[in-house]
Amino acid sequence: MFVDKAKIFVKGGDGGDGLVAFRREKYVPEGGPAGGDGGDGADVIFRVDEGLRTLVDFRYQKHFKADRGEKGRNKARHGANAEDMIVRVPPGTVVIDDDTQEVIADLTRHGQEVVVAKGGRGGRGNTRFATSNNTAPAIAENGEDGQERWVVLELKVMADVGLVGFPSVGKSTLLSVVSAAQPKIGAYHFTTLTPNLGVVDVKDGRSFVMADLPGLIEGAHEGVGLGHEFLRHVERTRVILHVIDMGATEGRDPFDDWVKINDELKLYNAKLEDRPQIIAANKMDIPEAEEHLAEFKQKLAELGKDIPIYAISAVARSGVQEMIYKLADLLESIPEALVVEEVEEVEERKVYRLETEDDDFTIRRDNDAFVVDSPSIEKLIKRTNFSTHEAVMRFARILRKKGIDKALRDRGATNGQTIRIGDFEFEFVEQE
Repeated sequence: MFVDKAKIFVKGGDGGDGLVAFRREKYVPEGGPAGGDGGDGADVIFRVDEGLRTLVDFRYQKHFKADRGEKGRNKARHGANAEDMIVRVPPGTVVIDDDTQEVIADLTRHGQEVVVAKGGRGGRGNTRFATSNNTAPAIAENGEDGQERWVVLELKVMADVGLVGFPSVGKSTLLSVVSAAQPKIGAYHFTTLTPNLGVVDVKDGRSFVMADLPGLIEGAHEGVGLGHEFLRHVERTRVILHVIDMGATEGRDPFDDWVKINDELKLYNAKLEDRPQIIAANKMDIPEAEEHLAEFKQKLAELGKDIPIYAISAVARSGVQEMIYKLADLLESIPEALVVEEVEEVEERKVYRLETEDDDFTIRRDNDAFVVDSPSIEKLIKRTNFSTHEAVMRFARILRKKGIDKALRDRGATNGQTIRIGDFEFEFVEQE
């Protein structure tokens, strides 16, 4: 089964919680804090595996959740970091954020990796909160939540030569003749619904990969017919082999077919207009084909186009080998990196704990409650363990320092009124 598009959920592992602990050695009076930090959660990493050819595995598994870090340990020992989750994808996979439609990565080389969901940092243990004023703090942080997102995977087939043309022009037959591939062949439109790959042996020690891609129709760049399901695969091919039904067995004009297909390619991606192309004038065993070919060459010359044309019959296997030699020669002159879309490499920014966070907040009324919107405070709430009095008092001090207490009073908050920050609710209490 060939699957070239999938939508999956990925979540980095949560960080391990920090620990509140104290030294208990027999001869160490007032030993002080000894709670270690939690371990970092695992990242979800996509890695290219050239042994894969489709995204079929993602049809059956759509959720990937990495492990969380270990909790902090006593004696100030750090909890173990979780081992990263490696998800294998085939070469040619484009990873897109489903919410923003941003391209996260374009994975083309074997072994290439990208972090798709970052694991959360481990929480700090109480040893981190010791000060000269508080030598035995009972405060520890919860681990940070791992990043989570829905991503769309799109596979663009990595092939040297891509067969393009209207349905039923003989693309599948040609692939079956020049390689060991056995595509489905039938006398009706859209026999080929998914790309078929075949390795072509040139007979002189060279070989290349040829892809028989679903037939195009007019309007494909707008998604008509198989539309985008086909066109995204053409982007990866180094050479376009345009197969024309020169016998006009479907009643269409061969030159008109050539013009329409090239227009669709150009409208979908302007770069495809400059992609090296060879024309395979197929079905030359039909009596009218010679006359049609002469007209085709004349019209092509009038446009000033200098494109190699090979008269072949895939069924009779005539003229095919000469065309294969030309394709192999052309591929040797084209670097493989030519067709790989350039995706800006963004250097990963190292994030340190002392990095300042956005202190902006807004306050609004929701019936009798006051709602504080502040990403930094919501993050602080998730990392605060409210089971100890010290942690509650620390949280209150941070709110005062950020000016949230004063802003609430200015908006009319009084003792006992409900304050809501994210999913967390508490009562407003005036300090005496």
